[in-house]
Amino acid sequence: MTADASGRRVSAEERQFSLVLALIATETGLTKTQILSTVEGYSARFVPGGDNASLERQFERDKDDLRELGIPLETFDQPGADGDTKLQRYRVSRAEYPLPDDITFSSEELALLGLAGQVWREGSLSDDSRRALTKLRGLGVAVGATVIGVAPTLRAHDRAHAPLTLAISRGRQVEFDYLKPGDARPEHRRVSPQALVQHEGRWHLQGFDEGKGGERTFLLQRIVGGVRLRTDVAREPASDAAERALADLRTLWTQQRATVSVTPGSEADVVLRNRAGTEVDGDVLVVHTTDFQLLADELAGFGDEVQVVSPRALVDAVLDRWMHVAGSHG
Repeated sequence: MTADASGRRVSAEERQFSLVLALIATETGLTKTQILSTVEGYSARFVPGGDNASLERQFERDKDDLRELGIPLETFDQPGADGDTKLQRYRVSRAEYPLPDDITFSSEELALLGLAGQVWREGSLSDDSRRALTKLRGLGVAVGATVIGVAPTLRAHDRAHAPLTLAISRGRQVEFDYLKPGDARPEHRRVSPQALVQHEGRWHLQGFDEGKGGERTFLLQRIVGGVRLRTDVAREPASDAAERALADLRTLWTQQRATVSVTPGSEADVVLRNRAGTEVDGDVLVVHTTDFQLLADELAGFGDEVQVVSPRALVDAVLDRWMHVAGSHG
């Protein structure tokens, strides 16, 4: 979390959302300095001519997160300054990140979208974004007339995030029901929470499982129901708990690969091709994942735009989801 000029806390999702808006709104791209000095979530901590190393590291992490979400963030050299990283420019190409051609909006629908943006109160994003665009115009940056027409997908905090954050800060154990892939019923878990980390756009809990024994990593979206704080004192977390959890997730992500064939120019093609680490061989893509079940959910949603080649377990998982949908609709 960061803070804006008024001291209000700015979440990673807000900051990344504002970053996407700024990068979509410019045709010529923005330098890192322009981004850090104008985009909400960075600008309040930017020191002109000073040490902004921590902000730059945060920007690099945000770039990786956006690419993992399939947002085609481009980096290119400024004319006449090839190889000068300080003058490199960034943008999100609207041509590479469009809505499907068959989706259009009437004037009434556009008005409703505008109202929806105005009433989104998770950090007053609309006001912050308008201020950011105003600052960009003041820099002489060519800003598009509208950013409606693209819909960046950013994952909000899971419901379990807040109580787990509270438990970590208070050093308390928690209990919750956890549904593992393939299980019909959730298991009750009692855990000493140690760290919350984000990987592949999803939040994970690193903790010591008091019931089963040993350290475990839990995907927050698989926590069923609420998280309950206990009076028991939690085990003291290791100083590098978060780093070790991320290292384990990255190792798993590197090892688990899926090969898919996509329809050129389709939504599946755009999203999967622009995921971090995707290996491209024409229309055949090799994507990485920490969780084949979640990848199966995503791939099934693309319908006939994607065909899973391997592994066989993923092929079967996607077919199961399609069969379930077909069965549910007669």
